[in-house]
Amino acid sequence: MDRFVIRGGRPLRGEVGIAASKNAALPAMAAAMLTAEAVRLDGVPGYKDVRTMARILRHLGARVDETEASLEIHAADPGNHEAPYDLVRTMRASFFVLGPVLARLGRARVAFPGGCAIGVRPVDEHLKGLAALGATIVVSEGYVEATADRLRGAAIAFGTPSVGATENVMMAACLAEGTTVMSNAAREPEVVDLAELLIRMGARITGAGTGTVTIEGVKALGGATHPTVPDRIEAGTFIVLSVLTGCGIAVRGARRDHLQALESALRQAGVAMDERDGALVVSCEGRWRASDAVTQPYPGFATDLQAQWMVLMALANGSSVVRETVFENRFQHVPELVRLGADIAIRGNTAVIRGVSRLSGAPVMVSDLRAGAALVLAGLAAAGTTEVQRIYHLDRGYDRLIEKLRGVGAEIERVPGPPV
Repeated sequence: MDRFVIRGGRPLRGEVGIAASKNAALPAMAAAMLTAEAVRLDGVPGYKDVRTMARILRHLGARVDETEASLEIHAADPGNHEAPYDLVRTMRASFFVLGPVLARLGRARVAFPGGCAIGVRPVDEHLKGLAALGATIVVSEGYVEATADRLRGAAIAFGTPSVGATENVMMAACLAEGTTVMSNAAREPEVVDLAELLIRMGARITGAGTGTVTIEGVKALGGATHPTVPDRIEAGTFIVLSVLTGCGIAVRGARRDHLQALESALRQAGVAMDERDGALVVSCEGRWRASDAVTQPYPGFATDLQAQWMVLMALANGSSVVRETVFENRFQHVPELVRLGADIAIRGNTAVIRGVSRLSGAPVMVSDLRAGAALVLAGLAAAGTTEVQRIYHLDRGYDRLIEKLRGVGAEIERVPGPPV
């Protein structure tokens, strides 16, 4: 149980490079199960979740070769259709193998997944979509088993624009007979990135990034090389950190068009975001203003940036309201921020934040990946020393975090073992 020890309250300066998106890489890895040829994903770092997905794919019979620069998956002859609980229990994205394995082998058995405890996050939309394609779905003893002699295209209307369901059904539909039209589909950049990979593999997909996605099934897919999209959540995290610590961090490798909701919220807070020499920078004079935020599916304000935004609002001039509409249990970081001196009151799915002039270091505990990022940001902004415990959550989705933070002047160390 390693922990971070942070000595905060100092301005940070320098440049941070953004890694490939974890949330794009994981479904892309699963998509490699759709073909007997090799799929190479460039730029994917060694996130803990990526390593977990690699273990799942190897269990299914794929060869996975990892280097610092790329990840190559070759599922020439998968000999297993089951992803067992001991492999999938820590990561919700493991459920992405259900659609591709079903489409490729005609049968898939996947344990219900785990992941961060931020809400129920049911898989109903995944199962409804696959059933519409002709799969027989049986749920028993903690597993989902899907079978189909041949998937067939269908019109599928999602009840909610689920990213995971959109991606899982899109992958399966690539090998279905006929045309599939998904309405109320998720529009996230990670969905577009997956569609671009599948198209490189020979899929026929139009409309990705809109609410209606059309897939014309093909008999087989081939190999491809794909540059994974940069991580917009990591980029947003460092942009917020820059504001908190003096607006001196340049964020390189991010896509500004993926951060429009954050940029709009920053503008309301009196902070300007610009692109300079190929990097994103923010500028602010003095204390920023309080600005409300409501989490929504893309292109709305990302739920994965809600906790980080709350840290910014905890030090803003005035009072703000943050409303969480995506997950019902995503305020677990609030008691920890209050320990650091934040003034936050929770009313159902709404947080009322009264800005304070300073935060002070204290021991805090991480409950999930993005809450962990928020607590690290708060510790870097706070005066004194902050100990952040249970940082294994952060290993799931931030690449070389200590190295990047030290590169801009942060005083942070990873200490092994329990706190003393």
